[in-house]
Amino acid sequence: MAKRLHDKLMVKPGKKIRLSDWDPSYNFGWKEEEARAQTEKNIEEIIVLQNILAAEAKHSVLFVLQAMDAGGKDGTIRKVMSGLNPQGCRVTSFKAPTPEELSHDFLWRVHRVCPGKGEIGIFNRSHYEDVLVVRVHGLAPKKVWSQRYKLINEFEHLLASNGTTIRKFYLHISKEEQKQRLEERLADPKKHWKFNPGDLKEREYWKNYMDAFDDAIEKCSTAHAPWFIIPADNKWFRDLAVSSIVLDTLRDLKLEYPEPSGDFSKVVVK
Repeated sequence: MAKRLHDKLMVKPGKKIRLSDWDPSYNFGWKEEEARAQTEKNIEEIIVLQNILAAEAKHSVLFVLQAMDAGGKDGTIRKVMSGLNPQGCRVTSFKAPTPEELSHDFLWRVHRVCPGKGEIGIFNRSHYEDVLVVRVHGLAPKKVWSQRYKLINEFEHLLASNGTTIRKFYLHISKEEQKQRLEERLADPKKHWKFNPGDLKEREYWKNYMDAFDDAIEKCSTAHAPWFIIPADNKWFRDLAVSSIVLDTLRDLKLEYPEPSGDFSKVVVK
């Protein structure tokens, strides 16, 4: 466990990827109780570092979460990002594009909600939908979506060049685990609001989605915007892995509080 989960789970640029080779239940030897305790410690430090990030206002950070339906995007955000100050953190969920969004290029709606200096942005789904669902369901011809990998890489390079640190997470669950989670939603009336009958239809495209994710991760994991494949069948390990990578990302920025603007040693508050 000496090697960081950050390094173990990161997809190196140019590496050939087949998600079928990755075990979605693998936990690198962690035990659940230990993992949960470490996750809480990670979150405590993340909260402290977010405060310094906001005070320093030199960097912005973007975390992208992608997964199959019921893959745990919402749960990951609730758990790992629960203590962040909402004044400096914005979560954006990307649904089907609106008529206004469709009247612009596919990255327009994404660029306008990217984080500014001192901020953390979290994308629940993202610009990658345009090489995932668009590809799987033929919403655009291949000659259109196949060019988007290059455009996405250029877009992310632009963000990185402007001081945005980008980390992208694919929450990797098995088809069997998805089945169980969907059944749990059906069995619990309090979770019916989360159930979408369309999710059952989407399961028929599982292999197509895996092929699309393979290509998206392989073609778009770069030094400035790497992908991480997170084994996510066990929610406790998913939370440990994501929180560890988020923490390492903030630590690696070497954040510091700014120098005071004056000498306040003799200031008296009356």
